[in-house]
Amino acid sequence: MLNNIGVSGLAIILLIALIVFGPAKLPQLGRAFGDTLREFRNSTKGIADEDGAREREEVREDVREPRKLIE
Repeated sequence: MLNNIGVSGLAIILLIALIVFGPAKLPQLGRAFGDTLREFRNSTKGIADEDGAREREEVREDVREPRKLIE
């Protein structure tokens, strides 16, 4: 999503944010944005970990069934 934004694009976005929110609010907004991004990444990582655990359990069950037939 942000791969296509270059240095000039980021500079324009920061300039617009500076004009809209002012220099006093900008650090607070940056911190809030960083916290939100971190929480989003942690949430998506947790979802991916849950999916991986579920798939591993399904594979284990698939392996257990033929073992029972052999014994």
